[in-house]
Amino acid sequence: MKLRAANPAELAAVCNVLDGALLAVDTGGLARSIDAGDVLVAADSPEGPLLGVLVLEGTEIRAVAVRRRRRGQGIATALVAAAAAERELLVAEFDERVRPFWESVGFCIEALEGTTRLRGVRRT
Repeated sequence: MKLRAANPAELAAVCNVLDGALLAVDTGGLARSIDAGDVLVAADSPEGPLLGVLVLEGTEIRAVAVRRRRRGQGIATALVAAAAAERELLVAEFDERVRPFWESVGFCIEALEGTTRLRGVRRT
C-alpha cells in the first residue's frame, strides 16, 4: 500500500471514497484542500483505485474513510500515522461508535460539552 498526497485529478475518486463512508464534505473546500496538499490517500499502486482518504484542515482531521471491503486492514491507521508525521498536533471530532479506533491510534478522548460527540487530541 502506498500513501501520498492526492492530486487535483483525483477529486472525484476522493469524493467517491468519502461518499461510500457516508461522510459529507464540501467539494469546493475539498478541492482547495487537495491543492494545498492536505488530503492524503492510500492505494495499492499509483494507477490503482483509492482505498482510503484522510482530509486535514490545519491540525484537524476533517474526515477519514476507507472503502468498505478494505476496512480492518490498517489503512486508516496508516493514514493517521502519515498525518501525524506531518503535524505535531492532530485533533478529530467523532461519534462514540468510532472511539476505539481513535484510541488505538493514540488520541486522548474527551466529551464535547453540550453534544453527544467526542473530541480526540494526539500530540507527537
